[in-house]
Amino acid sequence: MKTIQFIGISPEEQKQSIIQDIDVLLQNLKTHFEPKKPTELLTRKEVAKMLKIDLSTVHNWVKSNKLKAYSIGNRVYFKRTEVEASLILLND
Repeated sequence: MKTIQFIGISPEEQKQSIIQDIDVLLQNLKTHFEPKKPTELLTRKEVAKMLKIDLSTVHNWVKSNKLKAYSIGNRVYFKRTEVEASLILLND
């Protein structure tokens, strides 16, 4: 545990020390923090167009677990990152 003594330090010096510490902390946050990118969702038609395949092939790949589909309400979506990753697996 760090011990802090305030003997011999003026309030202005203490204030400047705190401001410097906060500035260093903010700089570290700015350099190490990256905002999270939102997940891009694709429809079945967009996936079929992207992969240059028929809609029935998209359906078959979902049934055979080659692609993972997400249902939101009555609609089906695919995550772009997962579709791109599955391309590598499909080509192997």
